[in-house]
Amino acid sequence: MRILVTGSNGQLGNEIRVLSENYPDFDFNYTDVAELDITDHQKVEAYFKAYKPNVIINCAAYTAVDNAESDEKTAYLINAKAVEILAKASAKAGALMIHISTDYVFDGKSYLPYNENDKINPLSAYGRSKLAGEDAVRQYATKGIIFRTAWLYSAFGNNFVKTMIKYGIERDELKVVFDQVGTPTYAKDLAKTILDILPFAVQHSGTDLFHYSNEGVASWYDFAKFIMDFSGINCNIKPILTREYPLPATRPFYSVLNKSKIKEMYNITIPYWSDSVKDCIKRLSKK
Repeated sequence: MRILVTGSNGQLGNEIRVLSENYPDFDFNYTDVAELDITDHQKVEAYFKAYKPNVIINCAAYTAVDNAESDEKTAYLINAKAVEILAKASAKAGALMIHISTDYVFDGKSYLPYNENDKINPLSAYGRSKLAGEDAVRQYATKGIIFRTAWLYSAFGNNFVKTMIKYGIERDELKVVFDQVGTPTYAKDLAKTILDILPFAVQHSGTDLFHYSNEGVASWYDFAKFIMDFSGINCNIKPILTREYPLPATRPFYSVLNKSKIKEMYNITIPYWSDSVKDCIKRLSKK
């Protein structure tokens, strides 16, 4: 199975690289913007002709949530237009396209975990651009899977875990919001799930949508407190309200995802969020 991984220098792409040695039957081809500009349809078509992938895992994304408010054009270019280009190319090649979306397509006004059929209502430019990317997969990919995930972190790139460890060492106190609730998601766990279901998913036609995050529920405050405690960092974490820390983009206050569909369809077990945070911190301590 020939697998094209776009945006491979990001958190999820790098976790796929690490896990790839456990999947000897898969032939991986890793690209980022230097190797393949996914916003250029001619370059994408040429790449598909040369490599002939059976699967595309699109890890590329514009993830600067606050910057997207003032740069919506770039967010849409990467999160929607490039996805359309990849979806059309995958359809032409008869390949399966796997695309990563976000909990930010919801407005966070629910009090129950969101399932795949719940009403979408993004509150930010980032959320709207990611929803447009979902629509592109549905419209243009003949075989597609969309994964909505949330609060992604890993041993690579910039993320909440690494930021908290850095600031926790540098400062005596940090203020973290406690009225935004969701589930931290380890990119390693998501990467493993994607790779594990590929042999089955590639046999299906049409598009499907799954929610995936780690198990459990936490606020950003809970998340930060756990990181400090497990890392042995002596930094006071002070809970604050979102309105005390205003940012350009509106976040959903509640974005817990219901994972029943993917667990039942593929018989997978999803780790609890704090167990996965422990694994990530242990990896980071060895770097």
